[in-house]
Amino acid sequence: MRAPTPPGGPVANHRALTRIWSNPGGFGRLKVVNHGVVGKRFLVTGMLFFLLGGLLAMLMRAQLATSNNAFLSHAAYNQVFTMHGTVMMFLFAIPVIEGISLYLLPKLLGARDLAFPRLSSFGYFCFLFGGLILVGSLLFGVAPQSGWFMYTPLSSSVFSPGVNSDVWLLGVTFVEISAVAIGVEICATVLKLRAAGMALHKMPLFGWYMLVTAAMIVFGFPPLILASILLEIERAFDWPFFAVDRGGDPLLWQHLFWLFGHPEVYIIFLPGAALVSTMLPALARRPIVGYTAIVVSVIATGFISFALWVHHMFTVGIPHLALAFFSAASMLVAIPTAVQFFAWIATLWSGRPVLRLPMLYLFGFLAIFVFGGLTGVMVALVPFDWQVHDTHFVVAHMHYVLVGGFVFPLLAAIYFWLPQVTGRMASERLGQWAFWLIFIGFNVTFFIMHFTGLLGMTRRVYTYHPEFGLDLFNLISSIGGFVMTMGFALFLLDLLLHVRFGEPARRNPWGAGTLEWAMLTPPPLYNFASLPEVDSRAPLWDQPELAGAMAGGRQFLGIARHNWQETLAVHAVTGEPDYIVILPQPSWWPFASAVAVGVFFVGFLFSFYWLAAAGAAIAVMLFLRWGWDNGIREDQPKLAAGRGIELLRHDMATGAPGWWGLAFTHAANATLLASLIFGYFFLWLVAEVWPPPAFIDVAAWLPLTVLAAMAGGALGANRALAAMTTAGQDSLWLVWLLLAAAAGVAAAAGFFALPIIGIGAPTVHAYNATVTALAGYAGLHTALAAVWSLFALLRVKAGFLSPARTLDLQLLRLW
Repeated sequence: MRAPTPPGGPVANHRALTRIWSNPGGFGRLKVVNHGVVGKRFLVTGMLFFLLGGLLAMLMRAQLATSNNAFLSHAAYNQVFTMHGTVMMFLFAIPVIEGISLYLLPKLLGARDLAFPRLSSFGYFCFLFGGLILVGSLLFGVAPQSGWFMYTPLSSSVFSPGVNSDVWLLGVTFVEISAVAIGVEICATVLKLRAAGMALHKMPLFGWYMLVTAAMIVFGFPPLILASILLEIERAFDWPFFAVDRGGDPLLWQHLFWLFGHPEVYIIFLPGAALVSTMLPALARRPIVGYTAIVVSVIATGFISFALWVHHMFTVGIPHLALAFFSAASMLVAIPTAVQFFAWIATLWSGRPVLRLPMLYLFGFLAIFVFGGLTGVMVALVPFDWQVHDTHFVVAHMHYVLVGGFVFPLLAAIYFWLPQVTGRMASERLGQWAFWLIFIGFNVTFFIMHFTGLLGMTRRVYTYHPEFGLDLFNLISSIGGFVMTMGFALFLLDLLLHVRFGEPARRNPWGAGTLEWAMLTPPPLYNFASLPEVDSRAPLWDQPELAGAMAGGRQFLGIARHNWQETLAVHAVTGEPDYIVILPQPSWWPFASAVAVGVFFVGFLFSFYWLAAAGAAIAVMLFLRWGWDNGIREDQPKLAAGRGIELLRHDMATGAPGWWGLAFTHAANATLLASLIFGYFFLWLVAEVWPPPAFIDVAAWLPLTVLAAMAGGALGANRALAAMTTAGQDSLWLVWLLLAAAAGVAAAAGFFALPIIGIGAPTVHAYNATVTALAGYAGLHTALAAVWSLFALLRVKAGFLSPARTLDLQLLRLW
């Protein structure tokens, strides 16, 4: 159905949308929540950290260029190599992935913004502040020095008594809060905020890749967050989770770390593959081959990657049967990866490829990552891994996989989407020179390291003896590293020059079929004048009139109204229009909340626990104030959505984005709890005495009373929602919410009382510490349930809820 042209025409509508979506200037920029701005902030900040990580790599290569080199001391080298790995893994790779996703996803999916714009802004500031804590430690000589993996007992207070390890544990946890927040953001956005008609089987492959990647972040990062919390508690309060003499075990850290660490490899690779699968059809000038096979392989990769964590622990004494399982799983994951490669090669073979600058970097990716995959199959074989474990062979393999699998696609993507962001083309000649310097320098650096590893050179050592015969290899490797650095410097120069001297780009210079090329370049903050209805995977190829209809406001939500920032939500599977989402305006609350969380981490870092407690309390109050702004205090009938369709507002519909966001937050939360329970059973299996003889059993009445209180809280939340829905303001909702709050307080008090009454001091034994941690987890969550119940009560009294607007109570029931 053809929608009417907006009153005043497209120009007037563009001006109105520009005014509604405009961002504040000056210090008000800290309030900006628009996905394009926040995505670019992630990208630019991540690339700056990449430059720092590259500088640290050059310091290492300078130190290792010759034997018995005194360029860096032992302590300085430990800090440098620890920070290099930490920066590249936590401050570059993941944040840049998030930045690309935040910037591109709404444009590719046909939406105006993400599901939770303020959450994205909060995530950015958590990433920035956590990164500054980590990087700032270098300036004061207290950078972490136990490796980016922080193995215990080396990182425990006995062997690392300063604040160096605390900097890593708290800084990385701060950054990972950002990662989980963005993971939740991406999951909810991909499932709900798509163009009308964009069923899951019509969604761009980039959406599938990022949905799986975000789900992996949601399930993969909590084990490391838990491990960091437990180790920091051990260091600060002497709870012996990893101390063998008191029932703990250092291998618990390795299990929790690699439960995150191996999915992390595919969390980095899959976004690189997503960029390849998105660019390749445009550059090959034909649709991707094997769309369904690629989707299945991506999902399979996500599942299999969680069965590989012991791949990094073959030498710690794991039983042989378990080694066989994890070795087989490590080789099995190559199959879905190979499916994607064959699909890309088939697309190139059957298409008409254009050898432009992005394609050059894609060819580099194909060559380097295939080689890294081959060495990956080698180290998946247990006998071979025993020989090369902790040698430079593994370092070389890791860089071939991560640099080949992500950095080369990233460079291709920057050149591919640069015209869309800036409206200008980069220099083909400078870009080619940069490519060859990076490609040659990379291979000279890391190909040689396979041989130094096979010759026995171990990783993480700051020098070696000249009699080992490794000087020539290491010198060549170091020269290659500096050549690669020259290539990256030339790449950066190309980017800077193109902003001023680049040729103006025509719209859609690559002839792509995806929606981000249907908008103006550079794009407006609102993305699309009206939101499209699509019927294929490449709408710009199959619906030639679509771009004009969108620009003319003749699709969905083509008329600016009520000063609302509107976008369309669809059914998660079919893509049928579901409801209209009213997005939040720019706000100080994300920035202020991140600052308060930062106060908590800084207070904990310097053992100012009163300051940490104050920061946590302020953060909770700011989160509540942030939530208070959400919603509209009036019921409304269905609103015109365009093309003859009327839809409800999101707070009056079922399955609102907030529900999806909380559901994925619960998934992360449940994974953290499952990891804690895993730690309990692991220590139970390895500890000689579990529980310790001094343990005092808890009277049965206390846990039963706590469980009854929890059941009362759940009943109160459910009945409050039912009462509000059926009877409104005159119902028993007030009584039920008060019951939920009282039950939450009682349950929290009971959980916090468990250690005091009968478990015993958590410093005595790992059993006491683990059970206390479990009780603390439950007590914290029931206390939050009580606070949430009182908050919902106030929201009802303030008019934010009605029988038609029950989203707050839906979320409380879900919690």
